[in-house]
Amino acid sequence: MRKTFQFKAAALLVFALVFSTTLFAQQKPIPSPRDSVSATAAGSQITINYGSPSVKGRKVFGGLESYGKVWRAGANEATVFTTSKDIKVEGKPLPAGSYGLFAIPTENAWTIIFNKVPKQWGAYKYDQSKDALRVTVKPVASNMQERLLYKINNNGFSLNWDKLSVPVSITK
Repeated sequence: MRKTFQFKAAALLVFALVFSTTLFAQQKPIPSPRDSVSATAAGSQITINYGSPSVKGRKVFGGLESYGKVWRAGANEATVFTTSKDIKVEGKPLPAGSYGLFAIPTENAWTIIFNKVPKQWGAYKYDQSKDALRVTVKPVASNMQERLLYKINNNGFSLNWDKLSVPVSITK
């Protein structure tokens, strides 16, 4: 009788653990899930790993993301940009490797930053003295993009979010 009770108690415990794990897994989705894109540009394998926030009806640039301040170019952990070969970004050399990708948005021009510290939380410990490269690019109006999305093509990459696209050229 005691063994039967212990067996039933153990079975009930296992059921409770499985049920609670299933319920926990079905809770709200992560607000800014990690995403990545990888493709070839200018003969180099480029990978961009980033947190992908949503607009959610907010004013993004000049609101949620302040003009003139360093931004992690994504959500949560800093965006990581990796190139398998030496490349030129907007005509300036960037050695092969992994970098923290940051941006300083303004209304008419953005500074795109490749920082030598690829793994960092947000921009809280961002250190300008560790920048490998800074370039200036022009944002362009685009169709609404609810979730932040990076795209890579033969000519470079773009950051696309809200009603903006920020193209960055890459050459050999």
